[in-house]
Amino acid sequence: MKKNRKVETIAAQAGVGADKAYGAVSAPIYTAAIYRYERFGKNKGFDYSRGENPTRQAAEKVLADLEGGSRAVSFSSGMAAISALMTLFRTGDHILCSDDLYGGTYRLFEQLLRPYGLSFDYVDMGNPAAVRKKIGGKTKALFIETPTNPLMKIADLRGAARIGREKGVLTVVDNTFMSPLLQRPLGLGIDMVVHSATKFLGGHNDLIGGAVVTTDAAVGEKIAFAQKAIGAIPSPFDCWLLLRGIKTLAVRVARAQENAGALATFLSGHPAVGKIFYPGLPGHPRRELHFSQASGAGSIISFELKREKAVPAFLSALKTILLAESLGGVESLITHPSTMTHADIPLEEQAAVGLTPSLVRLSVGIEDRGELQADLSRALRKVLPGR
Repeated sequence: MKKNRKVETIAAQAGVGADKAYGAVSAPIYTAAIYRYERFGKNKGFDYSRGENPTRQAAEKVLADLEGGSRAVSFSSGMAAISALMTLFRTGDHILCSDDLYGGTYRLFEQLLRPYGLSFDYVDMGNPAAVRKKIGGKTKALFIETPTNPLMKIADLRGAARIGREKGVLTVVDNTFMSPLLQRPLGLGIDMVVHSATKFLGGHNDLIGGAVVTTDAAVGEKIAFAQKAIGAIPSPFDCWLLLRGIKTLAVRVARAQENAGALATFLSGHPAVGKIFYPGLPGHPRRELHFSQASGAGSIISFELKREKAVPAFLSALKTILLAESLGGVESLITHPSTMTHADIPLEEQAAVGLTPSLVRLSVGIEDRGELQADLSRALRKVLPGR
């Protein structure tokens, strides 16, 4: 890889150079499950596609380059990536997590891994003093989202990296919301990054995938071993879709972010809307911290309706914006975290972190922003207080 390449160039040329035989610009899709040995004890670097596949290898290379890591390991989903990451830990280990965490991650930690003897606590990762207070002798990792899903709370990445080094614990950041176009935690001292590649990296809602990226070669080998042993691998075709999606990552992220900024401003002044959570708005908590470690506000907006009972009518009234559980695609999507993406988090714990039933999460896409605003305006008019 050429040194000092910009992340936009890395993305646009995803997979270029992967085809050593014919120089195809688009990386070939190797659907082979097995590979013939040239002779006993010698193959061409591949033997069985669960362990290694040329198309997957091309995708992993660009994922590492995008994040500035030395090794990327891809998986069949973001949750498979986090599950493989958790094989680094053993019974009795303690993981300290962001206190506003994606519901699927919470479900994995609390319902599957806690019974195996791992323990988890949750803390505001933007408060280094609170983080230090929660770290004990059995703490092995900090698991961080920033901005968090769905309340857009900002963690202090440099502070977390510093604490991790001082205390000898791994630091892990789920960078799905920002993508490496807007935030590169490894460059701030974080040890590992995880992604749901389904979201911004793929960008077209046509694949499920995940990744772990690290700067530590030894840790990378352990994650790669888990990938091979567990077998939760993405298909060659999904890896090719991921490569194709990454090629347009820069332009998609830029357009979606522009749209989100305009819609956040519109929503912040609407009489039907209460609290709004978006790092690009003045007054967002730790906004300055966010922009000290990220180059943009992103395209996810969470906001509360003033009347909780209006939520179903509002969501059902939208036409251009689709009611669906994902984010980061070209289409604008909206969801109700309390009953959809975060339904596995008990209601009392949702309330404790400020996740209310009146909150919705909007992933802004690349459509015409005038049509998106008109769609929101029309739906909000139907639920104005007093109607």
